[in-house]
Amino acid sequence: MSPKYVSPDELKQARQCDLLTYLQAAQPQELVELRNGVYCLRSHDSLKISNGKWYWWSRGIGGRSALDYLIEVEGIPLVEAVQKINAMEGIEKSVPSFYVPSHKPFVLPERNSNNDRVLQYLQMRGIDREVIEMCIAFDTLFEDVHHNCCFVGFDETRSPRYAMLRSSDPNRSFLQEVAGSDKRYSFSLPPTESTKLYITESAIDALSLYVLRDNAPDNYLSIAGANTPRGNTLPLALEHYLSMHQQIESVCLCLDNDCAGIQAASQSQVR
Repeated sequence: MSPKYVSPDELKQARQCDLLTYLQAAQPQELVELRNGVYCLRSHDSLKISNGKWYWWSRGIGGRSALDYLIEVEGIPLVEAVQKINAMEGIEKSVPSFYVPSHKPFVLPERNSNNDRVLQYLQMRGIDREVIEMCIAFDTLFEDVHHNCCFVGFDETRSPRYAMLRSSDPNRSFLQEVAGSDKRYSFSLPPTESTKLYITESAIDALSLYVLRDNAPDNYLSIAGANTPRGNTLPLALEHYLSMHQQIESVCLCLDNDCAGIQAASQSQVR
């Protein structure tokens, strides 16, 4: 007889498995690669997997973990879904695919001749023009030749090491990291001497928070998603930022109010 419950540790273990890793091990025939790092399913072609997240566009549901998928899409009860994931041979040792370091050299996308569409899109999202132009002036934001917003992160020598692309078309959901990006150097606003750090999942969230707080001169960092690599207490971007900015005394977690955001907040024990 199957048990009617699972332990907190079993549930935690199951939630650490992302959908792409699970399907690569359990149902590789289901995966169809659309472009670098973006997949759909043969049985549900409107269900897309990208950057550690999945979203079923025809049904309007999504999530991050394989557990969410088994429950929401396949209709498997929680206990059975947890057991199904944890029982898979080798699944515990696999690192979620969106954290596997890319071996491709990091190269910024080609720039467009202007930033007009990015300015229009971000202003439509409620971000003040002067804030957008500040980011453009610091080279942390530009419009690429495909008219995507390109949010850039730099290392300590001011060399670009990270970039996230977001479509400037409000009717498109395109969101993808540039190949070779190093998550330690995710997008952030210019650092200040403030002892406070506000972290968000996306670059647009960081800009929105900055505007909502009336441009308060604190520190703002996007951690590029709410997932934390196995073996890490903190997201890579946050861990590195704190190591480089010793004056930080308090961190405010401004993450999405969903399962992934809540779990990331509970796991981010900053000392």
